[in-house]
Amino acid sequence: MEKIRKSTVILFSILFFAAAFMGSFLGWGLSETQNIKNSEFITTFDTALPTKLLDINGELITEFASDEKREIISLNKLPPHMIDALLTREDRIFYSHKGFSFKAVMRAVVGKLTGRSLGGGSTLTQQIAGTLYCDRTEMSIMRKIKELWWAIQMERRYSKNEILELYLNKIYFGGGTYGVNAASKYYFGHSAEEITPAEAAILVIQLSNPAFYNPFDHPNRAMERQKDVLSAMVKAGYITQAESDESFDNFWADFDYTRTSSSAYLMRDDKAPWFSEYVRRELGNLIYGSQSIYTSGFTVNTTLNLSHQLAAQEVMDKYIKEGNLRYQKEHSSRSDMAFNTYIPMTELIALLFNLPGIKVSEQRTEAVANATYLNEVNPVLDIFSLMCGLDNLKVSVINRANAKTKKENEKTTIEGTMISLENETGYITALVGGSKFDQENQFIRATQAKLQPGSTFKPLYYTEAINSRKFTPTSIISDTPVVFHTADGKPYIPQNFRGEWIGNVPLYYALIHSMNVPSLKVLDGIGFEAAINRAVSLLGITKEELPTRGFVPGYPIGLGVCSVRPVELARAYSVIASGGKAVTPMAIRTVEDRNGNVILNPERDIRQAQQAKGEAAQIISPQTAFVMTKLLEQTVQSGTLGAQSWKFTYRNDNGVKYTMPAAGKTGTTQNWADAWTSGFTPYYTSTFWFGFDRPGQSLGLKITGATLAGYAWGDYMREIHRNLLVKDFPQPLEGVIQATVCATTGKIPTPACDGHLTTQWYLQGTQPTEICNVHSGSSTSGLSIARLKTELYKSGQHLTEKIDSTPLKLNLDFLKSGYVYSEEKEIEEPKSTVQEEQTMPDYNYLME
Repeated sequence: MEKIRKSTVILFSILFFAAAFMGSFLGWGLSETQNIKNSEFITTFDTALPTKLLDINGELITEFASDEKREIISLNKLPPHMIDALLTREDRIFYSHKGFSFKAVMRAVVGKLTGRSLGGGSTLTQQIAGTLYCDRTEMSIMRKIKELWWAIQMERRYSKNEILELYLNKIYFGGGTYGVNAASKYYFGHSAEEITPAEAAILVIQLSNPAFYNPFDHPNRAMERQKDVLSAMVKAGYITQAESDESFDNFWADFDYTRTSSSAYLMRDDKAPWFSEYVRRELGNLIYGSQSIYTSGFTVNTTLNLSHQLAAQEVMDKYIKEGNLRYQKEHSSRSDMAFNTYIPMTELIALLFNLPGIKVSEQRTEAVANATYLNEVNPVLDIFSLMCGLDNLKVSVINRANAKTKKENEKTTIEGTMISLENETGYITALVGGSKFDQENQFIRATQAKLQPGSTFKPLYYTEAINSRKFTPTSIISDTPVVFHTADGKPYIPQNFRGEWIGNVPLYYALIHSMNVPSLKVLDGIGFEAAINRAVSLLGITKEELPTRGFVPGYPIGLGVCSVRPVELARAYSVIASGGKAVTPMAIRTVEDRNGNVILNPERDIRQAQQAKGEAAQIISPQTAFVMTKLLEQTVQSGTLGAQSWKFTYRNDNGVKYTMPAAGKTGTTQNWADAWTSGFTPYYTSTFWFGFDRPGQSLGLKITGATLAGYAWGDYMREIHRNLLVKDFPQPLEGVIQATVCATTGKIPTPACDGHLTTQWYLQGTQPTEICNVHSGSSTSGLSIARLKTELYKSGQHLTEKIDSTPLKLNLDFLKSGYVYSEEKEIEEPKSTVQEEQTMPDYNYLME
């Protein structure tokens, strides 16, 4: 009896603990089920979303998603064969099971125990449950149990279509893409709504091993598995054999083998890749912590104008190509001469006199072999590797050759960059950082490159010369050979662009024709420190950076022997264009979260910082800026940018001709290594640069700031000013005066000066007060008129006379006064004022 009682107690104890355990387990399960009900609903599931970049008009530029690109699409927008392919490949009984398949589980267990591949054991529901709630990289029985549990709970909570839609929007398809819509754009270049049966088959085979079946890297492997899926779809009755064959053939006939599979970020659709990359880096400095620019669904309102960007990209593509063609043409003729004439001669001399050190046949053989490989062997190897599935050959051999070619291209391929600013706001409206943007070319030269500016640097210290009142636009400066001495007593002998000398010239002429010796005399007159301080303030370079920029007091600085970024040079010119007020280049206006709330406002911060500066925000006076602008206008009218002047003439809807004011400066550095043009209108400023990534490499005599960069600048500026209203540069209400003077002496003209007059703007009080002593004459009437003019000038007025628009015409008086001047042929305006293109000259004799 005692034994029965003990057994009963033990039995009830076991039952009690079993009941308690089952109750606890059931309670936990019910609570977790309730958590699912409370937290998971397909329409509100918090998924990662890309960041959108919008231009100034709200147009989409691109999206940032990087390694986790997601785009939500509803199930009813997908073509039926996308779902059919998925079910055929992954879960044929999806609509009949309760979240798991006992048969599939047993099949997977047997396959695991026997080491055979008998198929997976997870249903679609288990796969998405594992993605959402488990770590699928964990290979354990416990993970499988958790996955099964969550699959059952999802089946209880959601309908089959809801689970399928969640799966198709959340699952990883390779290439950094999550969801069928993002994957379709990545692999095929269109949305999932346009997927064909063959494309659907390609997508579903990525689910098991996207790296192994990637069609870009392993097309033959992907093709074979794609056939299996299409055949299964035919057997299941989803499509006919004819539809399968047609879709398969069309897919591979149109497949783009040139696309790479680097990442979703690089393969994204981007209308302004250089600008987008710049914005991405800026966002990296603004957004940090748990929020990610790739997954948080931000909307970034930028300053870009897509119409400007399109024009900039077309112009840069055209002139980078043109520059390389010129360079190759010039250097190929030299190479041909070397190969055909000099190399055979050196070989003969080397053999005749036993001088092995001068043999160059090895170099010739290497050059010929490289050219043959790139042009003939490489394309054949590429196609052969695709046909035969030799992926290792394609990746290793070809990539090694391309790496060597890239290194050589730094010395032989001309690059270019440009940036455009809106003067009033500082908005970056267009940016091109180089030639083609790709994985190997992401150096944004417009904002990162530190380059010698050459003669485009001159207006920066000429501004200080005007402001100092030591110089005026008609100050006479001698353009003759001269020896300057540095602080340590060393001689410095500058040369003009073509080694020619003119004699006495007015300051405005020296600037617009980029004469070196007169410019250095201007620099000497204002002092190195004053010139550098003015240039640095216009460029916006901090004092901390100066030691690494080469702003060394000395005469070389006057010829632009320092380093500036193109964006800094554009900023300096924009300051002049905007009346001397500080301009801060910006690319981001505001950043909104996924709910439309503004979380960052960089533009507001910049405006507040400018207001806080007070008077310090006026970098140069409006009067100095205006006089400088009027000087640089003459560069476009008759200086080194004279060939671009016609591009600023338009016709309105009524056929009336009008001209948009424009000003600028060209620059070519020592050894013709860099070609620049920077210029502005009342609306916009843009800066263009062409050169090699390897510093010091010469572009050759036929590529200069005037002959390449100037034409690119003119084409771009002409395009973006179409249909804009004519607007003049801001003129101060007081403090400046316009005067007509003798171009020979820079003094008040006499009647004898007729035929060589020039009209210039001066700071009030710096206009000439002396009468021309070269053409003064001796008649009483002439002297009286001259005195009358003197009084009128002092009062801010002058006699109305016919003004010669061509400064410094050749005449006997110029020869007597020391000029040796060869007049250039005037540039005739094209017959049609809407001419789109003008052939660039092969050589330009204007001084740089």
